Amino acid sequence: MTEHLLIAPDVRAALHAGEPVVALESTIISHGFPYPANLECAVAAELVAREEGAVPATIALIGGVIRVGLDSIGLEYLATTAGVAKASRRDLATLVACGSDGATTVAATMMVAAMAGIRVFATGGIGGVHRGAETSFDISADLEELAHTDVAVVCAGAKSVLDLGLTLEYLETHGVPVLGYQTGEFPAFYTRTSGFGVDARLDSAEEIAAVVRARRELGISGGVVVANPIPAEHEIPHAEIDGVIETALAEAAERGVRGKAVTPFLLGRIHALTGGASEEANKELVYNNVRLAAKVAGALAEGDR
Repeated sequence: MTEHLLIAPDVRAALHAGEPVVALESTIISHGFPYPANLECAVAAELVAREEGAVPATIALIGGVIRVGLDSIGLEYLATTAGVAKASRRDLATLVACGSDGATTVAATMMVAAMAGIRVFATGGIGGVHRGAETSFDISADLEELAHTDVAVVCAGAKSVLDLGLTLEYLETHGVPVLGYQTGEFPAFYTRTSGFGVDARLDSAEEIAAVVRARRELGISGGVVVANPIPAEHEIPHAEIDGVIETALAEAAERGVRGKAVTPFLLGRIHALTGGASEEANKELVYNNVRLAAKVAGALAEGDR
């Protein structure tokens, strides 16, 4: 692995010392926001992790090398370079072998975090079962990764363009617990509510860490979803966002957008249709998730001492 996996010195030192580390994805940099908002978000997310006492480890492939932790040059490279591949589990070996660049999705970031020994990962929202999956079979690889990779994923629920009910059913079938942070309801990315419940409500980072630790002690494999609602002051109300999502979905269907291109297309259209409000909400929920992830990582590190 040493020739393919490069762990940044500060991340390696923190892992060796048992200090808290939080993994961060890179798809949000290369495919989530336009420049310079993507770079601003990446830098701010890392700063939030450090303010909460954790070392951030943004994960990506640059020149075929899987990097766990990026410096400012690496972040800017991802933010400004065109054609960076969207990398999920199935893509990693090909990108490594071809010496290519890749921005990691939730699935790939989880996979690499586990390789490096990082137990907590913060993202915006997980992928899930797409609407119409009963005919398209479009189900995110994120869900399968959660089924067998031992990483806790802090997110604002699943993206509201998905079929949230089927997404939760899939997670239940695969034994992935959905833990609501200070909520009994599964959040829907831009909004704090979805009408669907969670498996358990936990009100502190220490309680979440206790569940993660108990799963490890019991030998239960697989990830944990920590559902952390967007802060109320940054929420986009259902009355506003639901119609926008329906319009974006209709446009995607009309244009024949499929596969990996669906989510970036939808997020781009939602950004345009909300006049940029969705981008601001997206940033704020990311920072909120990083803050909680850092606290959970800290509680795990403290419990291991």
